[in-house]
Amino acid sequence: MKKHIPNLLTLGNLFCGTVATIFAVQGDFVTAGLLVVIGIFFDFFDGFAARLLNVSGELGKQLDSLADMVTSGVVPGIIMFNLLIDKQIETGSFTDEFTLPTFLPFLGLLLTLGACYRLAKFNIDTRQSDSFIGLPTPAMSLFVISLPLIQMNTEIEFVQSLLSNNYFLIAITLLLTYLMNAELPLFSLKFKDYSVKNNVVKYLFLVISLLMIIFLQYISIPLIILLYVVLSIISNYGKKATV
Repeated sequence: MKKHIPNLLTLGNLFCGTVATIFAVQGDFVTAGLLVVIGIFFDFFDGFAARLLNVSGELGKQLDSLADMVTSGVVPGIIMFNLLIDKQIETGSFTDEFTLPTFLPFLGLLLTLGACYRLAKFNIDTRQSDSFIGLPTPAMSLFVISLPLIQMNTEIEFVQSLLSNNYFLIAITLLLTYLMNAELPLFSLKFKDYSVKNNVVKYLFLVISLLMIIFLQYISIPLIILLYVVLSIISNYGKKATV
């Protein structure tokens, strides 16, 4: 029975992602976001359980990517699509003709396409066992689901202005799609040991992230993802400089 435990956790991720899709289509971003977070927890613990029980296999690897495609691929694409549609309705730029403005919301689905491409590459890329190359799809998903939550829970005018701007949302979509598939090495939060010397970047990331969560709440989520990318770039530069 133990060999099925990780796969059951993966299916839990898929279930959360499927239900989150329904709520995302309906515009209930709070429930959809909560289900995505639960799904990502399942995604983390299925790999942990597989390593703990020593039952890792090709089936689990493929199943994991298929589940991630829904939770961290389809859902954020739908949320971005809805955000772009909402902004068009608010600004009155939505027309009856099939012009660029009417087509604009579909650009949000580039996140889904980018996630699919990344997950397919991940399954055949032997370089990503201890670290990542390109932004992981769960990180992209967390970034996107945080946007409507920030908009609903902050009164900062500058932030509201950014999140109400179609060009900003499209720029975010293009940037995240690129980062998922870029040849950019990013550190993993897996610890081979817990010494400070060998894990300076990871501990720094965790401490700063915790402080941002305490003081910035929802706004901290996209900032933490950006911090993750920036620290990885700095770490890569440092490694090259010492070689």
